[in-house]
Amino acid sequence: MDAGDRPISRSYGRAVTQTVSQTLPMTYLPYAKTTLALVAALSLTACAQLEPRPLTEQTLIDQNRADQQSAQQDVDPIIGALTLDEAMARALKYNLDRRARLLEQALAFQQYDVSRYDMLPKLLAQAGYSSRDNDKISQSRNAEDGSLSQSRFISQDRDHTVSSLALSWNMLDLGVGYYGARQQADRALVAGEKRRKAMHLLMQDVRTAFWRAVSAQKLGSEVRAATQMAEEALADARQAEAERLRNPLDSLRYQRQVLENLRLLEAIEQELSTAQTELALLINAPLGQPITLVEPAFELDRQALAVPVAVMEDTALGANADLREAHYNARIAREETRKTLVRLFPSLNFSYGLNYDTDSYLVNRQWNEAGVQLSFNLFNLLTGPGQLKLAEAGVALADQRRVSMQMAVLAQVHLARQQLANAQHQFSRADAIWTIDRRISEHMDNREAMQVQSKLDRVANQTTTILSLLRRYQALAQAQTAEARLQATLGVEPEIGSVGDLTLAELARTLAAGHGNWQTLARRDGEESSR
Repeated sequence: MDAGDRPISRSYGRAVTQTVSQTLPMTYLPYAKTTLALVAALSLTACAQLEPRPLTEQTLIDQNRADQQSAQQDVDPIIGALTLDEAMARALKYNLDRRARLLEQALAFQQYDVSRYDMLPKLLAQAGYSSRDNDKISQSRNAEDGSLSQSRFISQDRDHTVSSLALSWNMLDLGVGYYGARQQADRALVAGEKRRKAMHLLMQDVRTAFWRAVSAQKLGSEVRAATQMAEEALADARQAEAERLRNPLDSLRYQRQVLENLRLLEAIEQELSTAQTELALLINAPLGQPITLVEPAFELDRQALAVPVAVMEDTALGANADLREAHYNARIAREETRKTLVRLFPSLNFSYGLNYDTDSYLVNRQWNEAGVQLSFNLFNLLTGPGQLKLAEAGVALADQRRVSMQMAVLAQVHLARQQLANAQHQFSRADAIWTIDRRISEHMDNREAMQVQSKLDRVANQTTTILSLLRRYQALAQAQTAEARLQATLGVEPEIGSVGDLTLAELARTLAAGHGNWQTLARRDGEESSR
């Protein structure tokens, strides 16, 4: 406490002491003073412990180091080149955000397990000790003349202990606990749907980051070589201008074209420079460590667009994570209505207890006690209708959100399917442009061998080829992202099981085997048509 507060505390203590000394007998005064001194000491100690304690810099450094070690604990090192399936397996197994989602789901299931205990009876064990400095003496008064009896009776030992073991069961708590446990079970399922949604988004992000990193690995050396050539061409142009070997206007135009190509090359390099870091963050790999990637052979998968829209809609209505979560929330709202209705009933409580008291003045020191108690809050007659209307309004809101989510999911199916078609078309176009630019580059290389083209033409040709290849990889990443978005909308994912029980290689093989989801949907459509 502050120094300025101490005189106030002392004056307050003196005032209390004076008041106590005036109201209590002299025999109790020493005990009262001792009690007040103990209370004042405990109060001062409590005030001293409430001072803020900022974290020191060394504490933060030590904790951060421990957190970094915890983040990399049990993470298998990357050996050799990394494939796309292994990258997604690493993200599912080691991604820190996904670990948090798994812990949230585990916490929800633990809360469900705990909520089931609310339906059990309450078994209360008590033990106590009582002591007083004098005897508990009682007198009796004559009912006719009001005179006190001359006889005094001691009815209790100065020191005695009391112990009891009581079992009670409230039927109202049983009903409320039952519906609360069912709500908690649905909340655990909601946590599972949120985990599924997070998994879909994670796999989508890993695909995009992987292809960006592949393009960075593929184009890195070419971008650096083209940049170096452009810098040499720019230096030659400036020297030619200084020596006035060509028309100044032509020289300036030449330099501007070279600088424009340099600007494009630098923009490409800046865009590709963060790809490795983004991928390392998603798969929980050490930051700054180079990762060698295996470029998978990619061909446009037309099987997704071959699945009828009606099959996609039915699949999404049954498996979409957001829609399933809305269904669970509606069920939770209905259980809340039942809980509200149960609370309006009278409370019936059964109790049975074993008691023991060491008081020697008791004739029966040990006794059993049983009871039944019925109670009812009369204000429920007034507040009950309002509570039921509130619960019914919550049900109506949850139902409306479910209907709205259903329409949104159906719209997302159509949008995701159209986006996939557009992305595949853009990739086909980008691939065709890159093929032509590559053929042009081959012809330009032949002309360079015959020394019939300028260095500017070579720089411009290399820049165009690199830019075409970059746009091809970008279109490829967009196509992959669009396919993953469609899978997430439909709620289609490989049957993984428990990630913790699978090794990294087994998880990668499971993901590789799950690429045939579109074939499964197509077969489902064929089976329904045959029926």
